[in-house]
Amino acid sequence: MTNAPLSAETMKNFLYASTATVSMQMLKRGFRNCAISGIRPLNPNAARLVGPAYTLRYIPSREDLDKPPSPSDPPNAQRTAIEESPPGSVLVIATESNTRSGTLGDILALRLKARGIAGVLSDGAMRDTPVIGRFDFPVYCAAAAAPPSMANLRPVEVQTPVGIRGVPVYPGDVIVADEDGAIVVPRPIADEVARDSFEQERLEKFVAIRVGQGHPITGTYPPNDETRKLYQAWIKAGEPAGG
Repeated sequence: MTNAPLSAETMKNFLYASTATVSMQMLKRGFRNCAISGIRPLNPNAARLVGPAYTLRYIPSREDLDKPPSPSDPPNAQRTAIEESPPGSVLVIATESNTRSGTLGDILALRLKARGIAGVLSDGAMRDTPVIGRFDFPVYCAAAAAPPSMANLRPVEVQTPVGIRGVPVYPGDVIVADEDGAIVVPRPIADEVARDSFEQERLEKFVAIRVGQGHPITGTYPPNDETRKLYQAWIKAGEPAGG
């Protein structure tokens, strides 16, 4: 299943590592176009985000088709995404970087939070950003905008490949985000990338301790055999083991 929940081990490992670390692991595997830049969390205190992508795509709106909403409106792709994206998933919203309208406002964001969605990531704008920015819920976007989505955008489909600021996102790809941006990890390699990201992050925390104690970069970063022996001893002394 494309959007099956990530294992507890993979979640733990991704949450331990920064996006900077995950990007290095992706580079080691030959992936250079996996980092989404130019988006920011509305609440920096709720920035950490990990989960499989559920995609929603918008196109520019057209005046004869896109009107203010009413209770009698037929279902559309936006409503499908709000009500059917699985708990634990990341709603990835593609707008072709159109920031003239908000893709979501506070009520729809609150509905996603209440349903257990991990968070939202969009290359477009959000409405009601002062309110959403107080939610304990990760919402990433490129801008703020007052107009509603139908003023400039039309939701057309869910669960298809999309492009977010030049980066491809396929349904089920794992989104890992923090204040540096977001990394897109293909689902088939997510477990190993998470495992190796944990190990790299833990090693670099040890290296940072050594550098902070006054040790020179040579032999410490990158670590030579002696530093690695000290690192293994540090783990045995109490640093928790990874996956």
